[in-house]
Order: sequence, then C-alpha cells, then structure tokens
Amino acid sequence: MAKASTRAPVLGPAFIRLLARFGDADLPRTPPVLTERLAQWFDWNRAITLSRALDNRLPAPADGPAFDIAQEAECARLRRSLLDTIDADVDLSAPRRKDASAANVDPGYLPYRQHCLAAQRAMQAATGLLRGRLRDMLALQSPAKARLAEVDAVMEATLSPREQALLAIVPGLLGVHFQRLRDAGAPDTPDTAADAADDTPAAPAAGPWLARFRQDMRTALLAELDVRFHPIDGLLAALRTR
Repeated sequence: MAKASTRAPVLGPAFIRLLARFGDADLPRTPPVLTERLAQWFDWNRAITLSRALDNRLPAPADGPAFDIAQEAECARLRRSLLDTIDADVDLSAPRRKDASAANVDPGYLPYRQHCLAAQRAMQAATGLLRGRLRDMLALQSPAKARLAEVDAVMEATLSPREQALLAIVPGLLGVHFQRLRDAGAPDTPDTAADAADDTPAAPAAGPWLARFRQDMRTALLAELDVRFHPIDGLLAALRTR
C-alpha cells in the first residue's frame, strides 16, 4: 500500500502552490505578511522614489490616446493572442541552434522547455508594453489617477526583478515534473537519449503521463499569465472608473 504523504498543504497563491507541487517542495505553513515582505524589498532609494510619487507634484502628462472601448478591446485581443501562444502545438523537431543553457536538460523535455521559454518571452514583452501604455492613459484622466499611475510605475520597477527571478525557475521545475511523471508512468521504457544524435531530442514514449504533463505545463503557463495580468487588470479597473 502506498504510504500517505505527510507533507503539510502549501498555503498561498495558486501559482505558488502549483510550483511547489512540481518541485516537490515544502513551503512555510504561514505565508509571510505582505507589509513585512515589502519592507524588505524596498531599499532606501526605492522608498524615496515611492515617497516622491505619493507626495510630490507630478509632471503634466504627455499627449497620447485616451482609454476607450477600442483600447479595451485591444487588451482583450492581446490576452487571447497570448493564450493562443500557450496553446500552440509544441515543436518536437530538433532545435536549429544549440543552447548552452540547455546542455544538461533532458533531451525528451527539451522541446517543452523551448515552448515554455517562448511563451514566457511573449508574455513578458506584451504585458510590459501594455502596462506602460495603460499607465499613460490613466495619467490623462485626472490628477489622482496620474498619481496612481506613477505609484504603479515605481512598484513595477521594484517588484518586477523579483517576479522575473521567480518565473525564471518555472522551466526547471517543469523539467523535474516531466522526469518524475515519465519515471512513474513508463519505468520500463528504455532510455533512447544515448542513441540519439547530440542535437536531436529523444521523443518520449507517448502515454497518459505525457498527456498529464502537457496539461500541467499548460496550467502553469495560464497561471503565469494571470500573475502577469494582475497589475494590468488593476489599471483597467481604474481606467473604467469615472
């Protein structure tokens, strides 16, 4: 009989719980208090910048497009485009060029890693530009909203490096998850990686474990998309408020 897991349930946002499951990691039973964590992240330079955004006179906003139905529709279109990127077929062909950072990656997982990295790059580029554009539109609506836009800019500059450091571990954790599912689902499948050419990923044997991995990878990327859209959704809510 399989031994029941004694690990404590992981608390916190769904994305963090998901990554902990993929990495088989234990996280603190009590999540850190947000205000305490923010105090650790804000050095004195960032604190001064935030204080200026909250208290100082803001410069006049630059001319630009106003927020309207067309702009909101474009936000929705962009999100759908990123969903399509996540749901695109994984290219199982050999990579055109060698990637030094993938030297130790399981050959069977390599195409999925490339798919994950491509989706992450697309999300980072698109959401970064969109967030900045929405801030510019928000600053046009009123002085109070211009201050909110300035605060969001400071928060992005402060928190984005930490967010990117967290998101950068996702492909590695998915690789661990891939190997664990493959070993459990096809333990007797011979390892063909040694027989494959150096630049040709070994195709993993199809089976329920691979279907589950594909779904888990999609779930992880969708959760990341939600995380990246949290501040954008907040800006959209402020833009809709008159």
